Amino acid sequence: MAEDAQLHPSGDPLLAAKFAVPVVPPAFVARKRLLDRLTEATQGPLTVITGPAGAGKTSLAASWQSEHLAPGPVVWLTLENDDHAPGVFWAYVLGAFRYHRVPLPDGVGSPSSADNVDHSLIVRLASALAELRGPVVLVLDGLEHTAAHDVAAELDFVLAHAGPQLRLVLLGRVDPALPLHRYRAEARICEIRGSELAFSPRETDRLLRCHGLQPSKESVTALTERTQGWAAGLRLCALAMQRTEDAEQFAQSFAASQNAVADYLMAEVLAVQPDTTQDLLIRTSILTHVHPELADALTGRADGELILGRLVRENAFVEPIGDTAWYRCHPLFAEVLRAHLRSRSPELGAPLHREAAHWLDRHDRLTDALEHAAAADAWTYAAGLLVDRLAAARLLTGPDSHRLERLFRAMPDGLPGTAPALAAAACALARGDTVASRKHLAGAGENGDATVESRLTGALLRLLTDGGAHRPAQEASDPGREVRVLMEQVDRDTLGRHPEIEALRRYGLARAHLGAGRRAEAREAFTAALAAATDEQTWTVRHHCLGALALTEAVDGMLCEAEAHAREGLQAADEHGIPVGHRTGLCHLALAAVASDRGDLTGAGRYLGAAVGSGAPTWDALGAAEAAVLRSRLELAHGRTAAALSELDDASVSAGGAPFAEGEAAGRVAVARSAVHLARGDPRAALGALRRAPRTGPAHAVASAAAHLAAGDTEQARRLLAALGDGEGDGAGDACPGVRVRALLVEAQAAAAEDDIAQAVALLGRALDTARPQQLRAPFTERGPWLRHLLARTPELADAHAWLSGRPAAADGRHGPGTAGASPAGPPLLVERLSRRELDVLRCAAQLMSTDEIAADLFLSVNTVKTHLKSVYRKLSVSRRSEAVRRARDAGLL
Repeated sequence: MAEDAQLHPSGDPLLAAKFAVPVVPPAFVARKRLLDRLTEATQGPLTVITGPAGAGKTSLAASWQSEHLAPGPVVWLTLENDDHAPGVFWAYVLGAFRYHRVPLPDGVGSPSSADNVDHSLIVRLASALAELRGPVVLVLDGLEHTAAHDVAAELDFVLAHAGPQLRLVLLGRVDPALPLHRYRAEARICEIRGSELAFSPRETDRLLRCHGLQPSKESVTALTERTQGWAAGLRLCALAMQRTEDAEQFAQSFAASQNAVADYLMAEVLAVQPDTTQDLLIRTSILTHVHPELADALTGRADGELILGRLVRENAFVEPIGDTAWYRCHPLFAEVLRAHLRSRSPELGAPLHREAAHWLDRHDRLTDALEHAAAADAWTYAAGLLVDRLAAARLLTGPDSHRLERLFRAMPDGLPGTAPALAAAACALARGDTVASRKHLAGAGENGDATVESRLTGALLRLLTDGGAHRPAQEASDPGREVRVLMEQVDRDTLGRHPEIEALRRYGLARAHLGAGRRAEAREAFTAALAAATDEQTWTVRHHCLGALALTEAVDGMLCEAEAHAREGLQAADEHGIPVGHRTGLCHLALAAVASDRGDLTGAGRYLGAAVGSGAPTWDALGAAEAAVLRSRLELAHGRTAAALSELDDASVSAGGAPFAEGEAAGRVAVARSAVHLARGDPRAALGALRRAPRTGPAHAVASAAAHLAAGDTEQARRLLAALGDGEGDGAGDACPGVRVRALLVEAQAAAAEDDIAQAVALLGRALDTARPQQLRAPFTERGPWLRHLLARTPELADAHAWLSGRPAAADGRHGPGTAGASPAGPPLLVERLSRRELDVLRCAAQLMSTDEIAADLFLSVNTVKTHLKSVYRKLSVSRRSEAVRRARDAGLL
């Protein structure tokens, strides 16, 4: 070592510790991909490994050396701040060669001054290295400490003239001052960056297991994402997890500010920065993304761009965001900075958030501005921004809807002013609480001096909440008029930036028409809303439109159209990533209605369960009523009439629902209730149910006609049907397929009751022709035994409509338009419904019980069981027990 000491320009001994290869830490994870990369890299003259503090640069090189993967001897030198002078630097380089016993000729010499070196020394060194007989790897760790231009130029000279045996490996947080562009152009450099050093989830798992832990997949994922694979952070977490009693809980709720990671980042990253840089980092820690101008606004200086650019170059846990002017901090570093701000300067938080909100609003980043206004507890300002910028509708639709709704859910109740009330109303409507929305809208009032943006926001929310109810009478037929007039008063460019307003206006108008029983206008308006909902901001309203349109069509018997729109709505929700809480259950409800009307009871039950499981229907009293009607129909199909009535009793058509929808919803429930009473043979109760409900259109009239016919009042039934039209003009003839088919069947039943078989068959034929394109089976299964007898007397009619019985369609062979996708052999038609006792017998038969066993189990006589079985065979059009069971299962009866 005495010989080494003579090489130092100052005469002091060289520090041998700088030559020692660092010890590989315990529980170190050797990553083969990086070792192989380094081995391959050292086949060339220059390797540069850069990354932030704690990225694992030194550990990688040290483990590579300990694995003896280098192409020759490794000469290691760890540089420090005091080594930036050229004379000191080259003295240590020469000392490293001597320490690691790589002989150099005696004539190389040593620096005589700390501040500079004679160029001849550099020439002699390069010449000596050129004479090496084999490869030698020179590792310079911490090169950022010797950023002097002179040292870099001399190092470049040595590398250029040392010949192929010198392999230089540079480790540091920043790029060396060498002309890297030239090395890249000559393909003489290999660069390993921080992103390559980051741990993958699999490597994180290995690291944790090396520390004696047994992490779950969720913990591994959480830690890797939180640290972004930062080696030091993961190792510190592993050590902390070893000391905690619940390592899994630590991994899931890891808080950087409460463990050693924070100390590391504070000491190694923040504390080494100048005061102005520390101030900028701490003040901008309130942001997720930092723009240099926004940083200047928060610091009151003009050095944001300079500082952020330097932090990026120094790998100081700040990185640019793509090709934009924005930057972001490593999430752990940002968390540490925020904790520092809260603990050291809590009084700065609110003013910084307010300043950020104003800057972001001026630069059209409204959602970010609102979040900072909320963080500053400036709720009145936030609500004002939301309304004045016409953004309240974006709580209901668009990619930021979930974020905005969650934000304004925290707004305190009772804030004075119109804007807070409108914001609260929009927030309530977004989560489907129309009662609360209506209450907030009432609190907002109508201020004649309010801005047009405020009045437009209020009008749109009222239209969506109650369909324009309580508005002037002249608007009854045009509920969206007020919104449309106000839209014409808004600046065109401003309105162009909010396509969701027009889409929501049309959607609200459609719902208002639907609630008023104007179903054809509703379908037309929903279609128009879909045409307006093609922008990213309107994806959610498009999904809701498709669901509402599909359910409307399903109720009207337009099953093919309903199925297509419902499936498109479900696909749109998945494709556009609409949050589950903002989806509608109407798509599944429409599919349930389609399946029910086609006789697929199993499918109907499955879709109905999906609709209920989705948390929907929301916003929609009609949807809630239709769900109850479908549940009732399924119970009725299984012969459980009491349960069918109970489902309707439980239907809430007004609580929480919009008043405009109550009439239509009550009407739908009343029609379903009358069907149950008719199935029980109680036409008087059926008529009573219909009389107590509002008359909501042709469906109500047809149900009343059916009830009067069952009560023996054929003339009244005919008068009701005649009022609908005869197919040549207005009324049932122009009504939707569902109403038309049911009206024709009631007329056919009346004719059959009067023994006018020819007329009955003619009407039945028209009903079948109308129903076939949609595969609409339910209206036929709802009828009584008269229909089965009529079909039995007209086998040619039954053969022409094989689709009705579920037989193969070869004889039919004529699918009407719009039947694509419909099964040619759908579920079997039950012309006559099985009684409850027949179903009990059939269930026992399905369990392979003998006739005697069924009789004993059901406390019936054997002859009674045989009678029930014969009846079942007849109704199911089968001749054997096994066939009856199979067909009943196909129909969803078992």
